Amino acid sequence: MKILHTADIHLRDYQDERWKTLQRLIEIAREEEVGIFVISGDLFDHDIDGDALRPEIRGLFSNNRFKVILIPGNHDIESYAGGEYLGEDVVKLTDLKEPYNYEDLSIWGLPFENIEGEQILRKLDWLADNLEKGKKNILLFHGELLDAFFRRKDFGSEGEGRYMPVKLSYFKGLNLDYVLAGHFHSKFRVWEIENGGYFVYPGSPVSITKRETGRRKINIFEPGKTPGEYSLDTPHFEEVDIELDPFKDDDPLKMITRRLEEIHHGARVILRISGFIDSRKINLNETELAGEISKISEGKVFEKNLEFRDINTFESALFEDFRNKLEGKGFDEVKKKDLLNLTLRAMMRG
Repeated sequence: MKILHTADIHLRDYQDERWKTLQRLIEIAREEEVGIFVISGDLFDHDIDGDALRPEIRGLFSNNRFKVILIPGNHDIESYAGGEYLGEDVVKLTDLKEPYNYEDLSIWGLPFENIEGEQILRKLDWLADNLEKGKKNILLFHGELLDAFFRRKDFGSEGEGRYMPVKLSYFKGLNLDYVLAGHFHSKFRVWEIENGGYFVYPGSPVSITKRETGRRKINIFEPGKTPGEYSLDTPHFEEVDIELDPFKDDDPLKMITRRLEEIHHGARVILRISGFIDSRKINLNETELAGEISKISEGKVFEKNLEFRDINTFESALFEDFRNKLEGKGFDEVKKKDLLNLTLRAMMRG
């Protein structure tokens, strides 16, 4: 039996890309024949979105051959507060003391609350005393793991406050096989818990902000085995940095075209082009090159940052004299390139 684990879908509108991502995850769950589909918080972007989308989501969460297990996150904590019906396959874990038992699994929910420190530890102490012996125990959690270095932006559009912070040491000796977490958007991450078990953030399955770059992933695994990265074809942002070198024979437009062709079809490209060009060599000035870049990137690039400069916009005789002298100094090609670029930048500033 397999488990599919995801989080932080942040649904807002019916049939938008986030909705279609959830549809794709349901399809993957069927294809992979999973028995449990876990969403560790923030299914909805806001509670009001949960209210609006509830009638439509019932269709996705019904008539499947697996259970959909949900916990509230900090964005949708009120969406599960009452008797809201989300589909016949749905199990909502809103109380740590009420686990869901499935075959040889006990699945516990520690949903988001505005608590930290001793309050969290008291809950985990209670859990330690009540975990099912002879079963594999799984904890669903929505909050921050303090052991790893995170930037604030790795959690999406959150503010500066702490969101239910925990440390790996909190779970030591609890006899938990897995902590399936949500709230960390950036990427798929796994930590081993001392004395056994895994703590897993799958990352968001679709880019919520421009800061979530790279192909999105989910966690599909069999209980008793290591967590498994499953790469998705969902919309995501991809940063492409290209530095132009006027001393190479590469055609800038061909190089940019080649790089864009290598990008995954689901990517929204954030393109940054820096460095220098020699307009006499490529027969294009800065404005003309920018225009050609716009043509070849149309429909492929979400955002462009064109920072390149033409070495012919300043007096080049002095630079050529420096370059000729450098050739006789016996430096390797890497060192020569670094010195030439430093000189170019200094002369441009001048």
